[in-house]
Amino acid sequence: MSTKTVDVALIGGGIMSATLGTMIKLLQPDWSIVVFERLSEVGLESSNPWNNAGTGHAALAELNYMPEAPDGTLEASKALTINEQFQVSRQFWSSLVDLGVIPDPTSFINPTPHMTFVRGEANVDYLRRRYELLKDEPLFKGIEFSDDPHVIYGWAPLLVRDRVKGEKIAATRIETGTDVDFGSLTSQLFDYLQRNGADLHLETEVRKLKKLKNGTWKIGVRELVGNTPYEIGARFVFVGAGGHALPLLQKAHIPEIKGFGGFPISGQFFRTDNPKVVAQHQAKVYGKAAVGAPPMSVPHLDTRVVDGQSSLLFGPYAGFSPKFLKTGSWLDLPGSIRVHNLWPMLAVARDNGDLMKYLIGELLASKKKKLEALREFMPTAEAEDWYLITAGQRVQVMKKDAKKGGVLQFGTEVITSADGSISGLLGASPGASTAVPIMVDLVQRCFPDLYPTWEKKLNDLIPSLGTRLNENKSKAAKTLESTAMVLELSRE
Repeated sequence: MSTKTVDVALIGGGIMSATLGTMIKLLQPDWSIVVFERLSEVGLESSNPWNNAGTGHAALAELNYMPEAPDGTLEASKALTINEQFQVSRQFWSSLVDLGVIPDPTSFINPTPHMTFVRGEANVDYLRRRYELLKDEPLFKGIEFSDDPHVIYGWAPLLVRDRVKGEKIAATRIETGTDVDFGSLTSQLFDYLQRNGADLHLETEVRKLKKLKNGTWKIGVRELVGNTPYEIGARFVFVGAGGHALPLLQKAHIPEIKGFGGFPISGQFFRTDNPKVVAQHQAKVYGKAAVGAPPMSVPHLDTRVVDGQSSLLFGPYAGFSPKFLKTGSWLDLPGSIRVHNLWPMLAVARDNGDLMKYLIGELLASKKKKLEALREFMPTAEAEDWYLITAGQRVQVMKKDAKKGGVLQFGTEVITSADGSISGLLGASPGASTAVPIMVDLVQRCFPDLYPTWEKKLNDLIPSLGTRLNENKSKAAKTLESTAMVLELSRE
């Protein structure tokens, strides 16, 4: 087949590619866009609603964004930054609803209170101090704290019912939390892109990436049905392939990927669809991670709304698999090892004994032991109501570090070539919830000559862009109210 050249090639059919593609189509409608997804539908890997907890990560309840320092002090800056980023995503989604890109916001986002729940005197004290730091922050308006079991019962009865009398417990609640179906959002954004001229190639795998002398990229792909290979050119390439982004960027041979490795973590959730149980819990409730556990393994009991139906999830129960995708290969991890990332990976293994011990313990845990963990949150949990589902695969970033040799980084990392012609995303949570600010930064870095002409349009789509909402109380309140109204997040 003859090779044609498009303006933008998106590798991976998840929320990241969907967000970037939609943003570019709105900013530069005449650009040609092609999308390659190796599965039969978009949004089936990490963006699938059953492969993630669907939390609109705004740091309203996630304690890993506000850890306690060794001297006992607390610092709110990271929590505030995550919340600011989520507000950027909410504003963008709100604009998409106004523009008709998304016909019905309730198809992907629903109001769900976010709570934190802790046990034990030390944890109660920590949560009280966290609340005191956040209660006057504009973006955390309405946060409540209680160590009274009767009050907590009113918020989430399953946390308190049949609990040992006299046990020290505490909780915070903020009603402006959300449940987000990123699978539905992904599908709707790709529908919009296709209606506006983008080519979506399903069951098509990218095998090669080669930079040509003229500055464009030659992409070698193979149709998995029929095993048909062909090539296509692209002026810009985005690798939004989840865990598979690392090996694809390695195939591109860009210097910027040197020293990076991936540490895959798998997991499971308990799920119940029993309407009698589900009706008693309307919240996403986060606890504290076990010692040595990665931040993504913070236990939580979550309301999930998928296709209009509510379920409850509890987990995650972390595990290990060398696969970089849920549908990946057992050779993904060993196949990603290079001379340049071997030492950082060995340094991470050396310095993360607690994590290894935790993962081994999780792998050996029986279903009965996993049920005991659920009962620490929900004492009345009955085994017959809950069944285990396999969660999505997460690949945490391992990278060079001047002092330690290598570090394990939780979060996301954007890798961009020096000329801005290719970029990819590594890492995991809070990922999907902060897809919009991540993509704004990406277009600014990759298209510096065009960005000034796009900036006004971006500010129309995201009114707070370039400012800190939390530093302006009235602006924060107005933004929260307006996006809630458009996204139909009213709880009245």
